Amino acid sequence: MSSTTTIRPLAPADLGRMAAVGTVLVALALGVGAAAAAGSGAVAPSILQDAGPLVRWGLILARVLADIAGSITVGVLLLTAFALPVGKQGQAHRPAFLIAAAASTIWALAAIALLVFNLADVLGSPVDSPGFGSQLVAYTRDIDLGRGLGLTAAGAAVVGLLAAGAVKTTSAAWLAAGSLACLVPTALNGHASSSSDHQTAVTSLGLHLIGASVWVGGLAALLLLAPTIKGTVLAATAQRYSTFALWAFIAVGVSGLINSWLRIGSLGNLGNSYGLLLLGKTVALVLLGLFGYRHRVATLPDLEAGRRGAFTRLAVVELGVMAMAFGLASALSRTPPPNEGERTTDLAQAVTGYPMPPAPNLTRWLTSWQPDLMWVVIAAVALYAYATGVIRLHRRGDSWPVGRTVALVGGLVFLIYTTCGGPAVYGRVTFSGHMVMHMMLTMIVPPLLVLAAPVTLALRTLPVRKDGSRGPREWLLIVTESRYLRVLSFPPVAATLFAGSLVAFYYTDLFELALTTHTGHELMDVHFLFSGYLFAWTMIGVDPGPKRMGFPFRLIVLLATMAFHAFFFLAVMSGETVLQPDFFGNLGRTWGPGLLENQQAGGGIGWGIGEFPTLLIAIALMVQWSRSSDREARRYDRQADRDGDAELEAYNQMLSKLSGKKNPTPTNEPEKPAAS
Repeated sequence: MSSTTTIRPLAPADLGRMAAVGTVLVALALGVGAAAAAGSGAVAPSILQDAGPLVRWGLILARVLADIAGSITVGVLLLTAFALPVGKQGQAHRPAFLIAAAASTIWALAAIALLVFNLADVLGSPVDSPGFGSQLVAYTRDIDLGRGLGLTAAGAAVVGLLAAGAVKTTSAAWLAAGSLACLVPTALNGHASSSSDHQTAVTSLGLHLIGASVWVGGLAALLLLAPTIKGTVLAATAQRYSTFALWAFIAVGVSGLINSWLRIGSLGNLGNSYGLLLLGKTVALVLLGLFGYRHRVATLPDLEAGRRGAFTRLAVVELGVMAMAFGLASALSRTPPPNEGERTTDLAQAVTGYPMPPAPNLTRWLTSWQPDLMWVVIAAVALYAYATGVIRLHRRGDSWPVGRTVALVGGLVFLIYTTCGGPAVYGRVTFSGHMVMHMMLTMIVPPLLVLAAPVTLALRTLPVRKDGSRGPREWLLIVTESRYLRVLSFPPVAATLFAGSLVAFYYTDLFELALTTHTGHELMDVHFLFSGYLFAWTMIGVDPGPKRMGFPFRLIVLLATMAFHAFFFLAVMSGETVLQPDFFGNLGRTWGPGLLENQQAGGGIGWGIGEFPTLLIAIALMVQWSRSSDREARRYDRQADRDGDAELEAYNQMLSKLSGKKNPTPTNEPEKPAAS
């Protein structure tokens, strides 16, 4: 069936059904949340100063609305970008954008209510108390929790406004990314932010929120949009959602387990209010897993056979359980965990979330371990996806170079070591350690990943969509062929991002942001890895993409980059001004050289680590240049054998014409002697 006939506009009956489903879900979540909050004491009046029942119960209501609306926003936009077919004239599924706009608007309003009620709860005064408005402005501007809620509200409002007028699938992808970004402040300011293992706790909570949003929101979106999807396309869309849901279930389960353990500390704490709420969420998760299994083995075949009733019934029940889980989560957010971060006298732990490591030596550099969950997950997913692609190729009889697989594994091993091992441990407390981490992320890991050719493998193994929707392969082609990548991959631009960011990072407030905030630290790592990968790809990449410049031009850019690197690190080695002394000088470090000496040593480390891989890239570039010339020569020889060297003959004739001579006609007759 053509993609232009697979969707239809929303009808008044659809809007009524959507309103009814939403009302039932919110009512169910509120009922469970209210009962759980009352039972756990989460809405009990404060002993010292109490803001009143409106604030206590309003926090529960606003949390439920924000979670449900945010999940539907994320789920609808992701489903539109990756699963739903397009309509007439290539437009995306317009009803989905309308649902996303409505849900995002509710999300923004709920976040504003949370902002107001949170401040009233902190102050212990009603929202109509004198001076509350000015305090609200200061709370939103100066306090992390208030600033986070304000950013969420503003971001959700922008997503809703843009979704109301969006028509393209690309817009859905950008809006989905924006809605996921709106979840970040919640992760940074939840109970996880006070856990002893701050980085792991925050990352696991963020992964939990993303997984739950994709899972719950996707199912709600599929249920709401099902009547607008005609033909057998609903079965294909549900199958794609099922893949999303499986990964989301794994993310929610693993991150929930990690986060719960960090909060309760021991199994003995499961008997208190917080532990009982966690057990309730665990039961809901198990039930949802069983529902998901039922979908995969029974409901999807029913949809393919045209029987929609089974899907609707099971989806409604599943969403009901999800709503109860949201209610439990809202009560959990108001219940203090038994293992809240304990006060410590270790200055480094108070600032970075981790204790000051012992004096470094070779053994400690190789064996120290502070896992960063975000990079562990990224590396695990990348390894799984790459291995799956290689296995698919072998099963269909195609080959894949072993060297590329070795390069991928090596790159991921160095990535985990850099972000979770010695460089990360000592990079948090010393400039020299930070420089080791920086240079490994930009100079060691990226060339290995580039030589693994992951894009080539993906394009050879990912399935092709034929219904107008965009899957991973379609999005990958859009990215590799985009004009943005064409600009970024222009060697001078890539070199500027790669080398110029050294100055932009270390000599601006960005360095302080990366040292003092979790988000800044992770964004720093992402930028280092991305800029290194982009630069290595422009130099020696084997994956398809925008047309590269010639080898001589690339070599000139590479040599210029090496010179800039040397100049920068020599400046650090000879500098007399300490970078970020307030941070590095207040961690309580009692071992190793002073701040300036350590910084100068870091400059030497950066120069040493950076120049050697760059030299290897230069050698690889010249080898590729040589092989390219050899391939061109062999191609020319084969062409000459086929056409009798017609190209050379044409060239000779052109020279003859330019010299005013005729090209002599070859003959087999012997040359006659000249007359005497």
